[in-house]
Amino acid sequence: MPVVVFSRDDRRKYREKVHRCLDVFAQLLRESKFEDDRPLAGLEIELNIVDGEGGACMRNAEVLAAIARPDWATELGQFNIEINGRPQELSGDGMRRLEEDVRARLNHAEERARSQSAHLMLVGILPTLREEDIGEGTLSANPRYRLLNEQIFAARGEDLHLEIEGVERLDTHADSITPEAACTSVQLHLQVSPQAFAAHWNAAQAIAGPQVAVAANSPYLFGKELHRETRIALFEQATDTRPAELKAQGVRPRVWFGERWITSVFDLFEENVRYYPALLPICEDEDPRAELDRGRVPELHELTLHNGTIYRWNRPVYAVVNGKPHLRVENRVLPAGPSVLDIAANAAFYYGLMSVLPHAERPIWSQMSFAAAEENLYAAARHGLEARLYWPGVGEVPADELILRRLLPTAYEGLDRLGVDREISGRLLGVIEGRCLTGRTGATWQVEKVRAIGGDRHEALRAMTLEYLTRMHANEPVHTWAV
Repeated sequence: MPVVVFSRDDRRKYREKVHRCLDVFAQLLRESKFEDDRPLAGLEIELNIVDGEGGACMRNAEVLAAIARPDWATELGQFNIEINGRPQELSGDGMRRLEEDVRARLNHAEERARSQSAHLMLVGILPTLREEDIGEGTLSANPRYRLLNEQIFAARGEDLHLEIEGVERLDTHADSITPEAACTSVQLHLQVSPQAFAAHWNAAQAIAGPQVAVAANSPYLFGKELHRETRIALFEQATDTRPAELKAQGVRPRVWFGERWITSVFDLFEENVRYYPALLPICEDEDPRAELDRGRVPELHELTLHNGTIYRWNRPVYAVVNGKPHLRVENRVLPAGPSVLDIAANAAFYYGLMSVLPHAERPIWSQMSFAAAEENLYAAARHGLEARLYWPGVGEVPADELILRRLLPTAYEGLDRLGVDREISGRLLGVIEGRCLTGRTGATWQVEKVRAIGGDRHEALRAMTLEYLTRMHANEPVHTWAV
């Protein structure tokens, strides 16, 4: 495919259009009725495709053709696909329906993948992935990915340097953004009103560390044991458009936690426009001002495209459905897996906390610095449940203690407020409690299993991966997995 070159005129027109979209967005926030009568929760899950030996299988096009369902889509690498869950109300048995919906779709997809000699795996980073599996040739066929790759490397002007210091050390270079494809995550969506957005975003930022600590599932990359949730560091480095000089100048990365608590969703979109040059300066025909003047709701294509190339760990999302605008917080910190039940438990923990913390009389973010929330995320990514996290009122405590004593009771209260059946909330939050009491997350199980197998590292990773697959498809929660 020929390299796409954007002209200076393309970039100028796009910048003008993005600024026009931002102005219209400000007016929409002031004047329009956003859809928020029924707060909906939804999720996206990225998966790895593996072969019969547990290695990366570069066949997403064939697997998707075999699945033949519109809710499945390509992801960046040929060994990735993504499922989009149906948005649900969480009251009553909504959490059970969400879990059963994902389980049914995964069962169908796994059965169809087997017809292509492949299997689907829910994990933060595929443990058997090797450096030779990662290169420009393993990008998915979708032209958008190749275009994104070209633009990121044009901005960098040099190869990608991956350097992660963990239990072991990784130091390597890449000539494409394909290492990003190693990061497979769960994205939780929560629809909120413009007035409530800032409180929900701030709350999501505050709990990012505990979320990652209790859900860590990415201890290996390219055969090396690194962080409990290596995906956090890898994703930040694999999409970085800045050469060393721009980093030294304090230019913001494309993947970042942020720098302050916000007072409006507008703050985030304005930061996007002010600080980030366009990666994909593609203009659509829609004139957002003219659409608004006609009494219609504009899609704001350029603003949403630009937002989609800035990878905040909690991202604001603007969308139009059936002619009505809505806003969502997209929570992006969680890895995929280990089982669908584990994913549902992580979702219940998040949604429970998010139905209490944003509404507190004295909000959590008024009691802790933004830097403390950020430090919590990176400590949790590195150490998992063994991390020490800061929380107002208790100071710095082990992550498992913070979750058991403070956050789980709050999550139960939140699910009660949402009207979730107590039997369902007890089953799901019991999984979170079980991980804290046993100290076992997906990451710790992987590491303990590989050490128990011993011998050649890649062979041990392969054997562990095959056992992981069996347990994952049995839908057993990871804290019950024997080593």
